[in-house]
Amino acid sequence: MNSVDISHVAKSFGATQAVTDVSFSVTRGEIFGLLGPNGAGKTTTIRLMLDLLKPDRGEIAVFGGLMTEEKKERIGYLPEERGLYQDAALDRCLVYLAALKGLPPAVAQRRLGGYLERFDLAAHRGKKVKELSKGMQQKAQIINAIIHEPELIIVDEPFSALDPLNTQLVKELLRELAAKGTTIIMSTHQMHQVEELCDRIVLIDHGRNILEGEINEVRGRYAGHAVLVRVAGELPHLPGVQAIAPQNHVTKLTLADDTTPQDVLRALVAANVPVQQFEIALPTLDEIFIRAVREGGAA
Repeated sequence: MNSVDISHVAKSFGATQAVTDVSFSVTRGEIFGLLGPNGAGKTTTIRLMLDLLKPDRGEIAVFGGLMTEEKKERIGYLPEERGLYQDAALDRCLVYLAALKGLPPAVAQRRLGGYLERFDLAAHRGKKVKELSKGMQQKAQIINAIIHEPELIIVDEPFSALDPLNTQLVKELLRELAAKGTTIIMSTHQMHQVEELCDRIVLIDHGRNILEGEINEVRGRYAGHAVLVRVAGELPHLPGVQAIAPQNHVTKLTLADDTTPQDVLRALVAANVPVQQFEIALPTLDEIFIRAVREGGAA
């Protein structure tokens, strides 16, 4: 059974079509990337998934069926907007919010102590939330999303306001949770974090799917427009090469649309150039994101 199944969902607000046709499934224990440019419909899709909004059409199943109040207690949600009680002490705020998810206060206090230590917040537990830095509040919201040990966690820009050390702590935590069988849906603009963490992605734009698949499969699908080459001596002029860039002991050759890697290799061999390394350069998710949005998912 999948944790989430979304099929041909649409949602409009008056004349504004926020989601036009979005479909994807998320399996148990995977880290799934929900990606798209600003205004693509990601947040609306999340709210539909959480039953905060009702779709105009399409079907949504969470844990195999319609959303219920019992199922909501099995879900953790980290919104992009901060939602903690600003005038409450940090520990009291988090224990109270955990109780709303059905966690007994004594259990919440015990778990909270460990998380506060892990995220270097123990010394700040008595401070009002509004007295904490943005990074500290972000870590507190992450604790709020996971303290009740949900089966499904939805995180929207989880690394916002975090320094590199705390970003690494959050990545380690997400990996640990996924390894235990927790399903994680992550929405972020930080493509390098997606490359490190996600098993699969869906990219939506203008409220509809334009790209979906496993990370490596998607990168392979968009490969072929650049190669990495290392030769003995100087590179000769190569027809069909649009740009040349040195890159960690190799040279990256960006190819014209009508030029294949095999064309470049044949040209090198014909020029009697000793080729020491030749491989297709897999594009980054940043490059794929830009190209897919520009092309409208035509590739």
